Amino acid sequence: RWGSGAVRRGRAVLGGAAAGSSWSGGRGVEAIEAGGGRQGWRGESRGSPQQLAERYADLAASHSEALRQREEREWHNARLRQENARLRLENRRLRRENRCLFRQALLGPGPDKPPADPGEEAEALRAQLGRLQEKHRRALRHLRRCRAACRPQASGAEEGELEELLLEEDEQP
Repeated sequence: RWGSGAVRRGRAVLGGAAAGSSWSGGRGVEAIEAGGGRQGWRGESRGSPQQLAERYADLAASHSEALRQREEREWHNARLRQENARLRLENRRLRRENRCLFRQALLGPGPDKPPADPGEEAEALRAQLGRLQEKHRRALRHLRRCRAACRPQASGAEEGELEELLLEEDEQP
């Protein structure tokens, strides 16, 4: 697009054009410079002024596009860094809260709180047990449906354990 490519192929004019080399077609440097548009080597013009102007405009446009993309990337990276910092702080807060809740669960009610009534505690534990049993039943039903649908190849130990659980579930009222 921008010329014959002689410079790229290593046949640049260094001084042979003045002597009438075959590359210049016997024309001297003056004839080439006068209006042929092909002058020589390394940064010298290699096309008509219109071609050079188009090339310059293309380069300027691609340069401004590259700058715009870089600014956009930098802005996006800054936003991600801010989000990262916010999430780190939130994680730290949640870990602290989680540790506090575990500590409370392990230690039980504090010294300022009276111990819970044993009857209330037993009732709460029964309710929790009922919920867990129902959850277990649903999981076993789901497992049974999955096994019936695709019959996965499980290891012998896993297969035996699953069979025991399913049989226990069938035996319970």
